[in-house]
Amino acid sequence: MATPEQIWADADLSTRRLAGLALNPSVPESVLLRLLAEAPLAVRMVLCRDRALPDAVIQHPDTRTRSFFARNPHVDPAQRVRLVDDPAWFVRAHLADGPRVAAPARPRPLPDEAVVHMISTYENELLGGPFYQQISAGLRRSMATHPVANVRHWGVGEWRSLAPDTRAALLADPDAGVREAAARHVRCEDPTWVESTLPDRPCHARTDLLLHHPLTRAVVEGVLARPAGEEDKAMIAVNPTLPPDTVVLLAADPDPEVRARIAQRADLGPAERRTLMTDPDPDVRLAVSLHPALSEDERARIDYQVPMDHFFVHHPAPETPRDPGAVRRDALSRHPLLRRRAARDHLLPPDLVARLASDDDLGVRVLLAQNHPDAPASLLLRSFLEYTGPERSHLTTRPNFPTDGLAAFADHEDPEVRALAARAPETEPATVARLTRDPDPAVRAAAARHPNLPQPRLAALLDDEELAHHAAANAALPPDVIRRLLRTGGRQAGPPE
Repeated sequence: MATPEQIWADADLSTRRLAGLALNPSVPESVLLRLLAEAPLAVRMVLCRDRALPDAVIQHPDTRTRSFFARNPHVDPAQRVRLVDDPAWFVRAHLADGPRVAAPARPRPLPDEAVVHMISTYENELLGGPFYQQISAGLRRSMATHPVANVRHWGVGEWRSLAPDTRAALLADPDAGVREAAARHVRCEDPTWVESTLPDRPCHARTDLLLHHPLTRAVVEGVLARPAGEEDKAMIAVNPTLPPDTVVLLAADPDPEVRARIAQRADLGPAERRTLMTDPDPDVRLAVSLHPALSEDERARIDYQVPMDHFFVHHPAPETPRDPGAVRRDALSRHPLLRRRAARDHLLPPDLVARLASDDDLGVRVLLAQNHPDAPASLLLRSFLEYTGPERSHLTTRPNFPTDGLAAFADHEDPEVRALAARAPETEPATVARLTRDPDPAVRAAAARHPNLPQPRLAALLDDEELAHHAAANAALPPDVIRRLLRTGGRQAGPPE
């Protein structure tokens, strides 16, 4: 079966024009319904996947068309779940897989009752990681005590965060599958079981056990005895069950990676902290400079370098908010990395937003812009102009990203900045027309959709193999052209109307 990319690659010029109409915000619903009923598959793919759409698609006879709609990120999830019992497994699979959204966006959660129904009736192979991302935080928190056994089975997966009485109830659950899942988690908390099942060769299972599970003294001693250069010591260095004497031992390990891991432990003793504060390795000094037990003056005495090659991206809000006092201490710290940590907090109060928006550290400013819903427009634009790393484009999707004044960037050397001019309502028609001939394809595409594009140029772009799709999606496309393209199946031929 052809992939969406293959379907689009095979589309001819007339089909690309119709696909543009499918995305045109000015076309009436009657046009959308006609395209839904009569247009080629590539058009229905764009129509059902890339914009909000009437419910009529749910009754469409074509399985592929319904499957496109099942993954549509633009419609209310309550619309998509009307396909929950679709007769075609392909449609159900796409519903469970969820919308494809560009990072850092996440699909909106499905209604809780639909999720419960899917867990109860769908094949397990359909309910992978993407499905879990569509479960609301409220349902995830209540799964372990849900009346439906299959849902409780899922809730067992949150074992480490469950209250003791909830764990006890799951261990005595009337459903055998739930009891067995709970018993497996109990086994994982037994150091003797961990020792008995620990693989003797590097693999994902060994890594998980060494990092996260309780370790016997024999396992720890075995790791310490392994040859230098292996990663096991760095793994156990972050294990919360590591004995205190081993923490002291690894704080003086010859491997700087091990020392850097140990430097991050909350149970690191004051003597070890003082030693690591003057460690010869810069990564170790940086790691210990963030230790929560240090005062601001102690941090200031450490010779650390703030990395500027980190990715400053969006971080999902944690289900349990951070302590506001700890966030404020970080925001007021002289340490840029602590201020960066505070800037990621979605609940940062207005006074701290204002303070960090003018911070002298690029990472602080960009992280605030990427994460806070009230990041000011001036900060969003400045961050976009200064930051060129991953998720830069996410800044333009933030609620306060400006549109006014962007026309001034039409001649900028950076094509991503030039493309901002296509977002500005005041960009002059001549400038828009010039940008449709820009060397960068993303700039050309954005300009082809600008409503200020002169009509002669817009008409010419309908014959352009690359830009016809975008030109047909232009809200300024004349009604008579829309009607003609619809009547002729996307072909330009036909008498004027």
